[in-house]
Amino acid sequence: MKPVTDQTPIMLKLAHKRIDSANFATLFFDYSLDFKPGQFVMIWIPGMDEKPYTISHHNKSRFGITIEAKGLFSKKAVAMEEGDLMGFRGPFGNGFHTISSSNIAVVAGGCGMAPLAPLVETLDRDIIFIHGARSKEFLLYRHRFDIQRQICTDDGSQGHKGFVTDLLEKEIINRKKTDKQPLEMVYTCGPEIMMHRVFLLCESFDIPCQVSLERYMRCGFGVCGACVCGEQVVCKDGPVFDSKRLRTMDDFNKIALLKSGKPVNMDQYFSWRCQS
Repeated sequence: MKPVTDQTPIMLKLAHKRIDSANFATLFFDYSLDFKPGQFVMIWIPGMDEKPYTISHHNKSRFGITIEAKGLFSKKAVAMEEGDLMGFRGPFGNGFHTISSSNIAVVAGGCGMAPLAPLVETLDRDIIFIHGARSKEFLLYRHRFDIQRQICTDDGSQGHKGFVTDLLEKEIINRKKTDKQPLEMVYTCGPEIMMHRVFLLCESFDIPCQVSLERYMRCGFGVCGACVCGEQVVCKDGPVFDSKRLRTMDDFNKIALLKSGKPVNMDQYFSWRCQS
């Protein structure tokens, strides 16, 4: 079927709901989408609201979205049952630009694993794959990948206690010491402060990077301007941005807009998003 690209949502039945943990659920829909890893869809719950979610699972006849139950909308979405109807528009945005190489690192933080998961499944098995979360309960897709994964948690409940950048920097330095090929690309998604640290680390070692940004989106295709980051419109120009564009985006890890259009710092924005 053709992608849903106009402003009218198409109504789809929830085909299957999988509980991933106490905090996450994945909703599956039997519908064919022309999709590139990193793109997103707008999800509408009738009588409530419409919000953007990345596509976390995809094949020719089915796609899935993974939702963390934290605000009113997300809790309602996770409570949906098989057969319930939800509206969709999309997919929208620009996804990840992939290269054919094993000299790649994928760095995921928390639910930032969702947009990266379909990308990982297209890459070489010998890539560096780093996954961080607050604690082990927030680690997504524990048994999904046939690729070695390095785990780190803020509280040390699983894997390395610390930050994903600790493990990434270690890998980069070890490659230099052992005369291995340098990394040709780093893909990352997670909390913006984490992605900013990954970006700065990549800059210091002259490694290209692609990040998937999150902003409040109303339309999904660049009309309303609610999701601007600097001069970039995240839903249309992103949500994936490369190093060249990130260098020009002064609001990256600094400023985002609330639903009212008020610019706030990232701590305030994150607190608001967790309640919405």
